[in-house]
Amino acid sequence: MTESPAGRRLLLVHAHPDDETLTTGATMAAYAADGVAVTLVTCTLGEEGEVLLADKAHLAAHADDLLGPHRAGELAEAMVALGVTDYRRLGGDGRFRDSGMIGTAANDRQDNFWRADLLEAATLLVQIIREVRPQVLITYDDFGGYGHPDHIQAHRVTMYAVSLAAVPSFRPDLGPAWSVAKLYWPAFPRQVMVDAMAAMPPEARAEAFGGMDPAEAPFLVADELVTTRFDGRDFLDHKLASMRAHASQIDMEGPFFAMSANAGPEALGYEYYRLALGTLVPDGDYETDLFAGL
Repeated sequence: MTESPAGRRLLLVHAHPDDETLTTGATMAAYAADGVAVTLVTCTLGEEGEVLLADKAHLAAHADDLLGPHRAGELAEAMVALGVTDYRRLGGDGRFRDSGMIGTAANDRQDNFWRADLLEAATLLVQIIREVRPQVLITYDDFGGYGHPDHIQAHRVTMYAVSLAAVPSFRPDLGPAWSVAKLYWPAFPRQVMVDAMAAMPPEARAEAFGGMDPAEAPFLVADELVTTRFDGRDFLDHKLASMRAHASQIDMEGPFFAMSANAGPEALGYEYYRLALGTLVPDGDYETDLFAGL
C-alpha cells in the first residue's frame, strides 16, 4: 500500500461494476486528484445485469454467460476515467456471483453473494481494511440504496467487517487492528431529486420512472437525514466518461441519464451522503468534506 501525500485513505465497497460511478464517481475522482489513496472493492462482476448493447446480447447470463468478464473490462476503463488505480474484487474474480433480484433463478444459486456466509465475506474485507487502513469508508445503507440483494449484502458485510477489523483479537494474522473513523452511506435526497425531475418534459419523466411519481421512488431519502454534500462539479466530465465506460449497463441516451448529463453540473456533480459512523463536521447546511475533523 502506497501512502497518499496527505496520508488520507478512502475505501469504497460496491456491489457491481458501475455502482461506484453512479453514486460516488465524482467523489472518487476528486479525492484521487487531490492525492487521496482511493481503493474500490467490488463484490461481484454483475453477471446477471441486463445487456443494453445489441451486439453484446450474447454475453447475458441466459446466453453465453460472459457478461462478468466484460463488465470487469468496463470497470477497468471507468477507473482510468476516474483516476483510480487500486480496485479489487472481494475475494478475487468469481468468488461471489451477482445474485440477481429476489424471486429470480439467479437468486437461488448457492454461489451468489446474497447467499455468502456473512463471516466468510466479512473476513475477506477485514483483510483489506487492515491493509488499506482507511480513515473514511463508503458503502450502502441497510436498504442497499434500492433493495437489490447484493447491495443489502454489501451493507451487511461492510458493517460487520468494520466492527471486526477494529478488534485486536480477531484474526491477528490478517494484520493489526484498524478502526475506521468515518463511514458514509450514499443518499439521494428526495426534494433535490424531485426538483431535478421537474425540469424534465412530462413524457420523459414518465418513461424514466415508469409512470411512478418521482417523489415516491424507493431509493430516495428524506432530506433531513442527509448530512453531507460533496461538490464534485469540477470532476463531472470524469464521472460522465466513467458512465460511458459502463456501456453495457448505462444508456446515456435514455431519458434519465440524458436529462442528468444535460442538466448542468448540479444534476450529477453533487453527491450526497448520510454519516453512519463518526463525528459530523458541518460547513453550513451540510458537511462538505468526508475527511472533515480527521
